[in-house]
Amino acid sequence: MTGPDTTDLCPEEFVTFAKTLAQRAGEISLDHFRVEVAVERKGDLSPVTAADRGAEAALRELVAARYPSHGVVGEEFGPHQEDAEFVWVFDPIDGTRAFVSGNPQFGNLIALTQGGRPLVGVINMPAQGDCWIGATGHGTQLIDAEGSRPAKTRACAKLSDAVLRAQLLPLTEPEGLDLLRPKVADSLLSGDCFSYGQLASGWLDLVAESGLYAFDFMALVPVVEGAGGVITDWQGQPLGMESDGRALASGDPALHQQALEVLAR
Repeated sequence: MTGPDTTDLCPEEFVTFAKTLAQRAGEISLDHFRVEVAVERKGDLSPVTAADRGAEAALRELVAARYPSHGVVGEEFGPHQEDAEFVWVFDPIDGTRAFVSGNPQFGNLIALTQGGRPLVGVINMPAQGDCWIGATGHGTQLIDAEGSRPAKTRACAKLSDAVLRAQLLPLTEPEGLDLLRPKVADSLLSGDCFSYGQLASGWLDLVAESGLYAFDFMALVPVVEGAGGVITDWQGQPLGMESDGRALASGDPALHQQALEVLAR
């Protein structure tokens, strides 16, 4: 199957399949959560476990069976048909450090891109029971123990009123964040993908990060935008496969422009 035209509205079949992928990734993650699991270190010293690899392998198998012409880009294995029109992008466990320490704030990131641009995005937090799903032409939905309901960002037009989640470690804080943090009402330590779910549901106002890869942020774009927010790189350009790894998400478009002006100094 190659999938239908998605020019104006993401077909429901892609949204439904993304939910299936997220559910499977969540099941595998929870099978390994808070049990003894070997932790290896990759070249960049980031941790990886059998849960990361097992979840991504399962997702790739599901895509190959359903959409054999689609490509796949994931964190743990090499790209497959990355030049295809439709490419699935996976971070099987976003927040592996949280995962291996028994912290429930880890997630499964599932994205579908068309022509390199995000079309569907899922932030699945299996240990918390929260799942945000966004897609082009669809409003973002939060699925939790209470059912499914629209996720909407909140209005906050002034930096001085905003709550920010960002990288706050002094030794690694990227240039620009040191200027942004003093201008907001409150700053919180980055919570990986959960931060963007919080923003989509109107629980905070800004998220700023750097050092990200495509599999870290592609799923975030439809979720944030479908909830009424804005997400770009630090120059205000759309995020895509070739972005430089810096992301800024804002619940209020007016707030986004103010934050961009600070980060650009």
